[in-house]
Amino acid sequence: MEISLDSIRDIKLYQSKRGYRFSVDALLLHDFVNLKRAGAIADIGAGSGIIGILLAKKYPDAEVSLFEIQDTLVMLSEENIRLNNLQERMKVIQYDVRKLLTSSHPPHQYDLAVSNPPFRKVKSGRISETEEEAIARHEIMLTLPELIEAASFLLKQKGRFCIIYHPYRLSELMEHMKRKHLQPKRLRFVHSHPSSDAKMVLTEAVKGGREGLKVEKPLYIYKKEGSYTDEIIKIYSPS
Repeated sequence: MEISLDSIRDIKLYQSKRGYRFSVDALLLHDFVNLKRAGAIADIGAGSGIIGILLAKKYPDAEVSLFEIQDTLVMLSEENIRLNNLQERMKVIQYDVRKLLTSSHPPHQYDLAVSNPPFRKVKSGRISETEEEAIARHEIMLTLPELIEAASFLLKQKGRFCIIYHPYRLSELMEHMKRKHLQPKRLRFVHSHPSSDAKMVLTEAVKGGREGLKVEKPLYIYKKEGSYTDEIIKIYSPS
């Protein structure tokens, strides 16, 4: 596997040159999380570990578990934890989260669960060239209902679930969350630029939360002339 060493914000990250590579989505999800503190964090479908590592930096008292099933990404996540000197607070759990409910894994352990999951159904769109990238982008090994069920299993009562997803499946996302007692509480739509439709949506749900949904102001990635907005520059900048 050919890998590259990249830097973003205040972390370094090994990632595959030809497989799945992180995008701005990971930075947006990290920025969307707004807990005052977090004791235990789960990143479901962690990939190379970028979101979990960013959150470990954001919450220096938190212990972070990266749930990932692919061998290559598990290896990269473990190396990235060492690279960023987070071995004492982070661990990789190589696990098929679809089996959590029938496993001996303890439930209700986490204050926060996050995910940047595959949002394309298997028969929609072109399947990515590499298996690693295909699994990360298409629901080959994890469907939306399975993801929501895993998040609900892992979270404590009143724990929060934050996800970045595609707007065309938002109603489906909210329906599955409510079925598993994850009450949607915050939404923020992400647009390429002010005149474009939303390309992604950031969603926060609270396990056992009350009804009441806040839609935050839109997030724009680019200005009209094509340069990054001030908010995106801030999101990319070291803390």
